[in-house]
Amino acid sequence: MLELRPNCESCNADIPPQSPDAWICTFECTWCTACATGKLALRCPNCAGNLQPRPIRPADMLERFPASAKRVFKNAP
Repeated sequence: MLELRPNCESCNADIPPQSPDAWICTFECTWCTACATGKLALRCPNCAGNLQPRPIRPADMLERFPASAKRVFKNAP
């Protein structure tokens, strides 16, 4: 199950679990749209994999399986 991390690893912007403004790689590194499509050019700087829009978990499932509260911030390039 996806963690649905709460922030962009590059700029530390908040990304709520229901937001369409999240991009992830296969390791779930999480980026906002501005960073993912801008300076990262849809490539994860951690694993060099491609970035895809993060799926949105339906509200009823989010209640049963909440998003992660753990913030990851690396101030990526």
